[in-house]
Amino acid sequence: MPSLRPPVVDFHAHFPTGDWRPNHDPITAEYARRRSERMRLEWDLPEREPVSGTPEGIARTAERWAAEVERHGLERVVFVTGRDNDTLAGVVRRHPDKFAGMAHHPITSPNAAAELERAVEELGLVGYKLLAPLVPVPFEDETLEPVWRYCAEKRLPVLIHFGLLGHAGGLVYHPRLNPLTLHPVASRYPEIPFVIPHFGTGYWQELLQLCWSCPNVHVDTSGSNQWMRWMPYPLTLEDLFRKAYETIGPERLVFGTDSSWLPRGFAYRYLQDQLRVCYWLNLKPEDIAAIFGGNARRLMGLGGP
Repeated sequence: MPSLRPPVVDFHAHFPTGDWRPNHDPITAEYARRRSERMRLEWDLPEREPVSGTPEGIARTAERWAAEVERHGLERVVFVTGRDNDTLAGVVRRHPDKFAGMAHHPITSPNAAAELERAVEELGLVGYKLLAPLVPVPFEDETLEPVWRYCAEKRLPVLIHFGLLGHAGGLVYHPRLNPLTLHPVASRYPEIPFVIPHFGTGYWQELLQLCWSCPNVHVDTSGSNQWMRWMPYPLTLEDLFRKAYETIGPERLVFGTDSSWLPRGFAYRYLQDQLRVCYWLNLKPEDIAAIFGGNARRLMGLGGP
C-alpha cells in the first residue's frame, strides 16, 4: 500500500564530524550533563556514539546517513553544517540525490562573500547558515554588504539561528539574540529568503513581528522545541503551528529536525509529532505537502514532486 505521507525534505540537519565541544566550567558542565541525561530519558534517546573526523570516519558517517534517508523514505536531507564548506560539499557529492548542504563559514571572515560564491558556484552548496549570537557586528554593518548583495543576486536562502544557543548552560544573552535585529537587512533585501529555525527559539513574538513586516522571512520548524518549557506562559507545538499557519501562512513554513548524531540519525519522532499536529489542525493536503517538502525545494531551486 503506498504511503499517504507527502514527500519529505528535512531542511535542517547537521552532519556530525566530532569537532564541536561546549566550553563550560565544571559546575555548569555538570548541570548541562544532568539536563542532557534527563532529555535522553524523556525522549528515549540512545547513547551518542563517538564521532571520527578522519576522512575514513566521515565517509562511513555519510554512508550511514544515506541509509537513514532510505530507511525513513525521505526525499532529501539538507545539512546546514559539516565542519567546513569543502568537507560538507564532499559529503554531498557522495549522495547528491539524497543530500544537499549549506555554506557555513563566518560572515566576518576575510573574503566572506568570495568564499560564499565559491561554495555555491564551485562546490554546489545551496544556502548559507549563520549563528546570530556568533556574529560580532550588526547585520547592517557595511562590511557585510558584499555578502548580502550576493545572496540577493542569487536569491540564496540564508538560515540564521536566533535565540537560545546550545544545551542547558548555553548562551542566553547577546546583542543579536533577537530575530528583530535582522530587520534592517531583511527589509532592505526582500530578494533574500531568510529562514529562522526552531520557531525563533524563545523569541516567538519577535519572529512573528519580523514575518509580519518582511514577506521574505520564513520559519523553520526543526528540533524538539523544548524552549517552549522555558516560556512564562503555556505553549505547545500545536500552538506554534496554528499561529504560524494563521498569520504567516503555509508557504513560509519549512520542516526540519535538527538531526545530527548517530545512532539516532534522522529524528523520526519530530516528523511524527509535526505531521500529527498538522493533521489535527486539519490543514489542507497541499499545504502539508508544501511545509514538509515543497517549500524547501522551492527555496533551494531543486526539482521534485
